[in-house]
Amino acid sequence: MAERRSFLLGAAAVVLLPFDSARATPEALADLIREVTGGKELRVGRVKLDVPPLIENGNTVPLTVSVESPMTDADYVKTIHVLNEKNPQPHVFSASLTPRNGRAQVGTRIKLADTQKVVAIAETSRGEFWTASAEVIVTIAACIEDVN
Repeated sequence: MAERRSFLLGAAAVVLLPFDSARATPEALADLIREVTGGKELRVGRVKLDVPPLIENGNTVPLTVSVESPMTDADYVKTIHVLNEKNPQPHVFSASLTPRNGRAQVGTRIKLADTQKVVAIAETSRGEFWTASAEVIVTIAACIEDVN
């Protein structure tokens, strides 16, 4: 009986370890931000991140990112990045835009593994990076909930 218990405890530890190490961290988020911006200055403003501050189910979180931009050939938003700090991967998505989009806005639904910060970064054709962030409280986490 003791051998069976030891085996089960050891097996449980092996199953749990990869999950914990697979989670993104605030440090991974900071590294990804540096990678996205190439180390350039990240300015606050021009970006509006619309996400509920409290969400019951992390499996389907509505999110809209809009950026103040003339969207002309001379000045437009090239890319919108959405990142997070606690999902298994910090990179949620990137959307490429052109002046033909007419306005810089992207809306979708995402999964959030836990209560965490969500960050939106807009890269302009002039090489500027603008950002906004929001804390989202998740009562039922996605990515990790028990399937039983």
